[in-house]
Amino acid sequence: MKRFCLMIAAVLLMISFSKVEAGHLEDIAARGTIRIGTTGDYIPMSYLNPKTGEYEGIDAELSKIIADSLGVAIEYVPTTWPTLSADMQAGKFDIALCGISRNFARAKSMAMSDAYGEGLFGKTILCRKSDAKKFKSVADLNKPDVRIMINPGGTNEKFARANLPNAKLIVHEENADIPIQIAEGKADIMITETVEAVSWVKREPRLAAPLVDKPFEGTRHSCGILLEKGDQEFLNYVNFVLAELRMDGRLEQLEIKYLGRKNATKRI
Repeated sequence: MKRFCLMIAAVLLMISFSKVEAGHLEDIAARGTIRIGTTGDYIPMSYLNPKTGEYEGIDAELSKIIADSLGVAIEYVPTTWPTLSADMQAGKFDIALCGISRNFARAKSMAMSDAYGEGLFGKTILCRKSDAKKFKSVADLNKPDVRIMINPGGTNEKFARANLPNAKLIVHEENADIPIQIAEGKADIMITETVEAVSWVKREPRLAAPLVDKPFEGTRHSCGILLEKGDQEFLNYVNFVLAELRMDGRLEQLEIKYLGRKNATKRI
């Protein structure tokens, strides 16, 4: 009997601990803010505009929608691609939004929301407009005389190291600065996402994205909101917000505005 009582006590203790650990919604309400981790270096997802000091992009709008739904303010917490996962797992923020690719590696150690931007993301290149005809395939990039600039810690670096071993890889810490580095001839190629390439070609007339309509094989993906594992209630809530946005058409309109999705849905 004594052993049985100890077992019951242990189970109750485990339940109480799980409730303490899985309390993001309660913490956010008590704090009055939702802490959002973001790199702020990824146009058109999350970009900290140095002129205004404000975050811009689809993830900035999604952040505001989530915060408004909870009745709290946003507290942005800067992070970097190399430290994003560690910062998330250390509890430095409640969620992270900055064009985060949904992949198995992240899903093993963290939670990821339902997808958005489906069918719109894939690896491609930015180069100078004068060089656009030189690069038609991965083979054209994978040469010793091709200088490829990458930001550390993200999927762009992983793709370059896995597929371009013969090229000269240049690691540049500031992702948002790489397109200008390419335009000024400091490197030849930036490995990037299709949506980022399109956005920069519109901003910078010296740049081109010659392969944007044919992302590299096996690189298509969607984005998701990153969370800590273990709080199913919070994950359900974030997915609920996305589902409501998808249902009433607002998510599609944001994807049209920022990601170039064509408005193929006729609503009645």
